[in-house]
Amino acid sequence: MFDSKSFLASLPHLPGVYRMLNAGGEVIYVGKARDLKKRVSSYFQKTVLAPRTGLMVSQIAQVETTVTRTEAEALLLENNLIKALAPRYNVLFRDDKSYPYIMLSGHRFPRLGIFRGVPDKKNQYFGPFPNAGAVRESLQLIQKVFRLRTCEDSVFNNRTRPCLLYQIKRCTGPCVGRIEEESYRRDVQEALLFLEGREQQVLERLEANMQAMAEAQRYEEAALFRDQVSALRKIQEKQFVSSESGLDADVVACFAAEGMVCVNLVMIRSGRHLGDKSFFPKNAEECDVAAALEAFLAQHYIGRTVPPLIVVSQTVDDRLLAALMSEQAKRRVQISANPSGERKVWLKMALENARIAIAQRLSQQSTQEARLQALLRELDLAEGTKRIECFDISHTMGEATVASCVVYDNYAMQKGEYRRYNITGITPGDDYAAMRDALTRRYRKIAAGEGVMPDLILIDGGKGQLGVAEEVMAEVGLSSIALIGVAKGEARKPGLEQLIFPGGEKGIQLPADHIGLHLIQQIRDEAHRFAITGHRAKRGKMRLHSSLEDIGGVGAKRRQKLLARFGGLKGVQAASVEELIQVEGISRTLAEKIYQELH
Repeated sequence: MFDSKSFLASLPHLPGVYRMLNAGGEVIYVGKARDLKKRVSSYFQKTVLAPRTGLMVSQIAQVETTVTRTEAEALLLENNLIKALAPRYNVLFRDDKSYPYIMLSGHRFPRLGIFRGVPDKKNQYFGPFPNAGAVRESLQLIQKVFRLRTCEDSVFNNRTRPCLLYQIKRCTGPCVGRIEEESYRRDVQEALLFLEGREQQVLERLEANMQAMAEAQRYEEAALFRDQVSALRKIQEKQFVSSESGLDADVVACFAAEGMVCVNLVMIRSGRHLGDKSFFPKNAEECDVAAALEAFLAQHYIGRTVPPLIVVSQTVDDRLLAALMSEQAKRRVQISANPSGERKVWLKMALENARIAIAQRLSQQSTQEARLQALLRELDLAEGTKRIECFDISHTMGEATVASCVVYDNYAMQKGEYRRYNITGITPGDDYAAMRDALTRRYRKIAAGEGVMPDLILIDGGKGQLGVAEEVMAEVGLSSIALIGVAKGEARKPGLEQLIFPGGEKGIQLPADHIGLHLIQQIRDEAHRFAITGHRAKRGKMRLHSSLEDIGGVGAKRRQKLLARFGGLKGVQAASVEELIQVEGISRTLAEKIYQELH
């Protein structure tokens, strides 16, 4: 039993981080303190603790502490430990490694593109955007109005004729000289003004150009400017948030209902609303909303780009956070809990987004819970069954075999726990051997304590695949886990699936409208999707290399030069004999041979 009295007596009145451990040595909570002695002692006072905190304290078998030089250093260490250890009683937010940006390259003819990662000083970046969908939509709008190129430099440098984007008026064709450099530069400047939030200035310029072309009776050029003006006005109409020009801000609203907590993040950049994203933290049951918000600010912004203003829905202890963010950004960062005017409207919108997100998740969870309970009743499965794993095999005539494992838990698909297995060393097309390989690799580790034990395993296949699964589970010592085979129905039609059980039990076919069957179909279809996308990627990669490798006279160095010159296999396939000759080491005879082999 933990002797708190003697331990507390040894603690210093210094800043630092404390870690609560249970009897199994697992870290269950990490916290920071301005004064370690006072903070840790507060958990062991006779005062009544909140139920959640009381439950945590009852499990403490050991407390470890680390003294830091400053409170700010303690906050950084706490954040790193929470992300690394994912303790049971800390509020945990998913760590999105990077957000997408719009990039304008530093090329002579700059390229528009989507960017993630470490910025290059040669290029210009705009964002971040809350998700890839938001950045793609903005990119398409900009491309439609300003017609800047989006192709990679390797493709741009080797074009001999305009691509389809030029034909549909989404690019001005700088790769083949269809626009002068000065005119392209003007388009780039207009796009920059737009990205900086100065749409009105862009509109005025375009309208002036349209009028000038019309007066000069250059009606085709006037029509192009007219189309740009029209497209830009439509974009303005879509901007339902009319923001302070040039302002960069994030709006963070935390809302709790029905035992669920949601944080909604709204991004405003250069006065433009870029979209929002909802986060549902783990371990947030009975969590104070302000504590959840503070956890989000620390886990989300420390070590990441921070805007100058963060509007929040609750007052939090932001003194230390704002100071750390300001130091990180090398400029002042303000955290505001009492916005007014337009900023108050943003916050109200973010709170409504969070409320709607919770309502939608509760509705979805209710549906999923009903599906699971119906399935358990129909198949007489254990009442506590919650975690389901499903396997599928994908290949093309035995080529590039991939096995997928998807996970359903807590009434939702857990995409972060999906796994793919590249299958090698078997007879091509042997689905039984592929299934054996994937199951053995996964459950041998789980049997050794590396991973979470499932309650039910679904096998996409008939008696043969299920028989293999039975053998594997017996070999690794996990025979107690329920197994079900999902055999495709007649003509592979959904709703006619046959559910097969181990031990030669008679299979059953649930009615097509049975909600339990719908859950099985959802999980099985996700396993199939995940397997086939992995298979296609692997097959494409193999074919990309093998198609050139099969050509006599094209060794590794020549293959590398061809791919680099034309930006990939598709570029090589599109190249003419004359273009192939221009690559170092490629004679006319070899160029003709390559051309013939690839067509």
